[in-house]
Amino acid sequence: MAVVGLVLMVIVVLALLAGVHRYLWRRLVGDTTAEGSALRRAGTVAAYVLPLLSVGALVSGRAGAPFWLQKVLAWPGYLWLAAVLYLTLALLVGEAVRPVLRRVLARRADRAGRPEGAGTGTDTASADGAFGADPANDVKESEIPSSASAGASGSASASGAPGTLVADAPAPPRTEAPTRRLFVARAVGGAAAVAGLGTVGYGTYGVLRGPRVKRITVPLAKLPRSAHGFRIAVVSDIHLGPILGRDHTRRIVDTINRTQPDLVAVVGDLVDGTVADLGPAAEPLARLRARHGNYFVTGNHEYYSGAAQWVDQVRELGLHPLENARVEIAGFDLAGVNDVAGESEGQGPDFARALGDRDRTRAAVLLAHQPVVIHDAVAHGVDLQLSGHTHGGQLWPGNFIADLANPTGAGLDRYGDTQLYVSRGAGAWGPPVRVGAPSDITVVELASRQA
Repeated sequence: MAVVGLVLMVIVVLALLAGVHRYLWRRLVGDTTAEGSALRRAGTVAAYVLPLLSVGALVSGRAGAPFWLQKVLAWPGYLWLAAVLYLTLALLVGEAVRPVLRRVLARRADRAGRPEGAGTGTDTASADGAFGADPANDVKESEIPSSASAGASGSASASGAPGTLVADAPAPPRTEAPTRRLFVARAVGGAAAVAGLGTVGYGTYGVLRGPRVKRITVPLAKLPRSAHGFRIAVVSDIHLGPILGRDHTRRIVDTINRTQPDLVAVVGDLVDGTVADLGPAAEPLARLRARHGNYFVTGNHEYYSGAAQWVDQVRELGLHPLENARVEIAGFDLAGVNDVAGESEGQGPDFARALGDRDRTRAAVLLAHQPVVIHDAVAHGVDLQLSGHTHGGQLWPGNFIADLANPTGAGLDRYGDTQLYVSRGAGAWGPPVRVGAPSDITVVELASRQA
């Protein structure tokens, strides 16, 4: 039954993608280019090749394809997924603009005294009219033979001879001037392409530039005065993979070190790939500097990439994995739980092991990749949970989905006596693009209410 459901879901997704690509082809290629033209041929080829690259980018990693092939497919394939989203949204807005623009142009033509195209209504120019009269169809009266003029009278037309002269006259050649419909199609399609691709370009720049630093202050009732001002640099969802590699890690490490934190917390989804492929990309993490150390908990993507191997790897890089474990820091307990995706391997979160026997008079800060475990944190008396996973939606309007799927999509929230902070993350999954959800590294400053 589960297999049947999965097959049906795949069929629906493929049908939806096919429909969206058909719509994009029609509006961006079919409506704007001449049949048989080089531009139409190129657009049609792209309409087939680009979605295939996207599918290849999505499945190549899971299928165990060589890492060089994953990198070849990733850039065009993932970027096209983001382009599809914003081109479609821009074109849908254009559907509302299209009839308005046609009416405006029609009124201009009327005010200019140019007649609408007349005819049988079997061609585009007749259906929509042109910007002005087609000069090829403007046959001057002086050019009509006198016999044809005579044929306009009742007696001449009755004989049929003059009428034959007019009917047999060769049709005047049509000009290449675009019709109003073609102009509107090109204007709306061009504007949609600029808006959609421009949005993707700007969102890509934001990811490749690296995350910006956010600073928040979180007061904790149990935090002693001696720990007032303790700063935790929270970084999540780095997503090293076929696109984001060693340079991305270096930018993140340099940004964190400039904040001079007391502690660094890497809260999951560090990688999208194996240690063999991405070990060199993670090496700059060894340069992280914090007075009280660097800590790591797994995210769901670690369990797609060999979590046990990555736990060993980050330990070699100087990070301390907290696998359902707890350590005492100056003035509070720092705990970490495995991600819920680890349940499939018998390595899921164990709150009793991480927090069950602790002294509840001490403040507790929990590292947990997904915000959905907040209710377990509340039950175990956690004062502050630090999470990631949501990316803040990453691609607008994905933020609405993130808010629906998680207790908190991004930022600081409160659940009973427990506060939850969700980072938008420092990288990107899939398309290296962020729109409306900028990447961040957050410096969380703990404040004592006893100070």
